[in-house]
Amino acid sequence: MKLEISIDGKAYQLDVEVLEEDRAPRHRGYLPPHHPPSTVRSLLTTPAAAQAPAANEGPVDEAHVCRSPVAGVVIRIKAVIGQDLQQDDLIMVLEAMKMETNVTAPAAGKVKAIKVAEGDGVKANQVLVEFE
Repeated sequence: MKLEISIDGKAYQLDVEVLEEDRAPRHRGYLPPHHPPSTVRSLLTTPAAAQAPAANEGPVDEAHVCRSPVAGVVIRIKAVIGQDLQQDDLIMVLEAMKMETNVTAPAAGKVKAIKVAEGDGVKANQVLVEFE
């Protein structure tokens, strides 16, 4: 296979031999942060084990949780336990790669538990808040 690359404005042609096919998982575009894992699994080609909840989480009712859209650090929590939220109300703010990401309520509900604190590191798809 021939490739052409450019370094500092100078073009180079390379002969490349493919030793094995790339079998890395491919993401098919952007996914909004509040899809249940079953939908995410059907849209992504990653193994189901990568989407499984952490050992200490146990099974959760996806209709009553809010998950992290990105891996990052919790910098502000706006919601409090017992608060009634409407869909798209701000719950907390995460920082990832020097950018802030607003985490909003996926649906109307009452906050039952907040699973993280300010300053905590979170993983993508980690449960942040449970609703009643």
